[in-house]
Amino acid sequence: MNLQIPDQLKGLHQGRMEAAVELAILAGKSTLQYFGKHVDVERKGDNSPVTIADKQAEQLIRGELQIRFPDDAILGEEFGENEGSSAYQWIIDPIDGTKSFITGVPLYSTLVAVLSGKQVVAGVIYIPALNEIVFAGDGAGAWHSVGDSPATKCQVSQRELSHGAFLVSQADLFSRRNAQEVYDGLESAAYVTRTWGDGYGYLLVATGRAELMVDPMANPWDLAAVQLVVEEAGGMFTDWKGNRTPFGGDGIGSNGVTHHDALRLTRMQSS
Repeated sequence: MNLQIPDQLKGLHQGRMEAAVELAILAGKSTLQYFGKHVDVERKGDNSPVTIADKQAEQLIRGELQIRFPDDAILGEEFGENEGSSAYQWIIDPIDGTKSFITGVPLYSTLVAVLSGKQVVAGVIYIPALNEIVFAGDGAGAWHSVGDSPATKCQVSQRELSHGAFLVSQADLFSRRNAQEVYDGLESAAYVTRTWGDGYGYLLVATGRAELMVDPMANPWDLAAVQLVVEEAGGMFTDWKGNRTPFGGDGIGSNGVTHHDALRLTRMQSS
């Protein structure tokens, strides 16, 4: 991917916007050397999988950040949190969708976000196996590119859920949260339901190809980048209580039109 950053994004936050895009692509591409091949899978404390590809991709980003922005804080899925002295924090998920990765499904993503305080100011979703990317800067819109095509502004759809797609990463997470009625209600309301989830699901919402993505359980590294991407594409992102944050432990990303359908159910479950 030979991507040119749109002028509207150049120099945002002292070059951190451009760095976020560059590092997401660099780390994402590094995972391809392992994709579709046998890799050893370890189990973390929460029983989620991790591979050498996850670890190397995060280490690559961390190494570059130590050179370029050594005073910034970093929070990554695989190696935890490093405190910083600047106003900025990077939140990294080197492979969002490791289960997809290890089974040869090309819908995993590399997620990179930059926060100033608690506000996300840059977000990137990169799909290495598809060579597709969507990225956003605060106030500068969301931008989409596939392959070597120039980045163009993207926007969410205006379809109601009855004519749209409802996406989840893993359907049984709703029942694990004792929220099966949330899933059942949204599935019955939607035209189609698919498990094109993780970062890829939010990319589909931001580019107008799906209307609603709901995560019943999620971490900040799953949600920080996608929050800004969805919002800058004209959509909405909240937790299940309706708070605009990636730190709520769950997430809803929508085209805005369908957001009330989700919150009507999730707020009842969260109360």
